[in-house]
Amino acid sequence: MKRVVSISIGSSKRDHYVETEIMGEKFIIERIGTDGSIEKAVDLIKSIDGKVDAIGMGGIDLYLWAGRRSYIIKGALPLKRAAKITPIVDGSGLKNTLEKNVIHYLQQNKYINFKEKRVLITSAMDRFGMADSLECCGCNLTIGDLIFGLGINIPVHSLKSLHRIAAIVAPIACRLPFHILYPTGDKQNKNISNKFTTYFDRAEIIAGDFHYIKRFMPISMNDKVIITNTVTKEDVGILKDRGAKLLITTTPEFEGRSFGTNVIEGVIVAMLKAQGREGTLNEYEELLSKLDLKPRIEYLNKSQGVI
Repeated sequence: MKRVVSISIGSSKRDHYVETEIMGEKFIIERIGTDGSIEKAVDLIKSIDGKVDAIGMGGIDLYLWAGRRSYIIKGALPLKRAAKITPIVDGSGLKNTLEKNVIHYLQQNKYINFKEKRVLITSAMDRFGMADSLECCGCNLTIGDLIFGLGINIPVHSLKSLHRIAAIVAPIACRLPFHILYPTGDKQNKNISNKFTTYFDRAEIIAGDFHYIKRFMPISMNDKVIITNTVTKEDVGILKDRGAKLLITTTPEFEGRSFGTNVIEGVIVAMLKAQGREGTLNEYEELLSKLDLKPRIEYLNKSQGVI
């Protein structure tokens, strides 16, 4: 039996454990939160290094991306360096493959017509594949990297503009303590209503990391479509109670939980490792095609139909 463990600096209240079978292979998939502690995460990674098949870095990215350029988040390096034997991943491989393909899947299968839809993506540098596909599908994009990541009330409306801004801002931002850029620990369970919620009000579709969405979304999410990941049963209940119309998670559901991209990438790496393969982007695409993973599509309120 293969074991994939995500060590997350997020809240331990979101921990989950699943035993499942994927392509005839039995897996234990586990998520362990450290409530914001980088030090505890490093210790946990060291304790399981060499004892599991793959490790996911949860609640934190190693890289942010703008076009073909990547920026290393300094705060994530201790986690990456803690694993000496077991492969460790942050989900970037799936953000550039699976998540990118999900948007086209939704368009081609007539779940959503993105053309000219008002879409808010909370952080395009985090969900770079998703953002690229959304722009290609012709939506009216509002990019919230400056708003939700740095608290700067400046919306961006094209990836080209974001790339220019990132070349100046990202090298500085990536050296900041990670808790400034992203909700960690107990902050993942708290909602903030402020002037930034107006961006949610204007949008028809909210896309991106769920912790940003949960932290800043308004009380009313009537008729909103949510495209995200890493949601629990409680999160689904909150979205339903606030009136959201449709929930789509880019990763599939396992016993009521949609795991983060780092977890699913860990599964893929473990499978490729067993085959003696290194895990190139082409190998990711090939295995994803065989797995035929479909997004979770759940209508929360009102009837089904093309949006």
